[in-house]
Amino acid sequence: MGLTNRQNVIFKTIVEEFTRTAEPIGSKTLMNLLDFPVSSATIRNEMAALEKVGLLEKTHTSSGRIPSSKGYRYYVENLLETNLDVPMQQTLKTYFTQRHYSIDDVVSKSCDILSEMTNLTSIALGPDCEDQCLQHVQLVPVNEKSAVAIIVTNKGHTENKFFQFKEEVSTDDLKKCTDLLNDKLVGTPICQVVDRMNDIHPIMAATLVRHEVLFEAFVTAFMKFAQDRIKVSGRGNMLFQPEFSDLNRLKELMNVLENGHMIKEWTNKESNVSVRIGNRKELTQIGDCSIISAKFHYSDSEEGQLMVVGPNRMQYSKVVGLMDYMTNVIEDIFYDDKNKGGGNDE
Repeated sequence: MGLTNRQNVIFKTIVEEFTRTAEPIGSKTLMNLLDFPVSSATIRNEMAALEKVGLLEKTHTSSGRIPSSKGYRYYVENLLETNLDVPMQQTLKTYFTQRHYSIDDVVSKSCDILSEMTNLTSIALGPDCEDQCLQHVQLVPVNEKSAVAIIVTNKGHTENKFFQFKEEVSTDDLKKCTDLLNDKLVGTPICQVVDRMNDIHPIMAATLVRHEVLFEAFVTAFMKFAQDRIKVSGRGNMLFQPEFSDLNRLKELMNVLENGHMIKEWTNKESNVSVRIGNRKELTQIGDCSIISAKFHYSDSEEGQLMVVGPNRMQYSKVVGLMDYMTNVIEDIFYDDKNKGGGNDE
């Protein structure tokens, strides 16, 4: 799309002012925002030209213009400039590097930080359990009524689950249970382990004294393992976005954000419109919603994803800058530098 330099500056200014104020932008407002002299008539002509090519829309309530969905895509692809001030970078890096977090803790905290700093909803997607198989199970006794289960997948992902038993369980039962699970379940896709547990339940009953206690503990653990791939933070932030003042629309969005499977279906619809931002980020538009997503690596074989969900009118430069930094922090902490495909991809 062949815009002039002046049109690009005017359009960029409109997008950034509208995302800040949620108010349609008129020619008089633009005159005060632009750093070069231009008449109100000229601005109106340029805005009409931008509207003609589909980048701006005129509202019914004022003479001002707002960016269209196509306009936001053009802005993100061609005009976006990200910036995260140094003090904020230092604060975020210090927060993570001075504490001994697990990967799940860091991803979860990153999700919380994104929602807090953008006033939008953020989502963290862990590795898909359908691509992972059980490789090893270990039970470490803590005392007679508790133990820690260590579950390892073929992709190198490790989950630690604390079991608090209702009855005392002997170390002999723990060892027999571990041996049985490793013998019968290794190689099973994580999302199918619970079904396979039901198949071996009779063997557990015949082998273990506290078979019901252990069976219930592991079924719960594997179900949680298979489901805990999605974290959502800041759902309530949508209440403060004027675009979602319609209660039915807001209720529909909240229902989606409450359900991990619905989130995946919603974000992967064929009717969605997406554009790439650099090497690993993407803008996806779903009606009046926009999603900025960024991928990161846990390891060579495990990939996760951070998302920020909000109205099409979001502060893209701030959101993208934060996501760039957060995904780089995650990889710096957990992914060997020599295996990374580069840090910031802007």
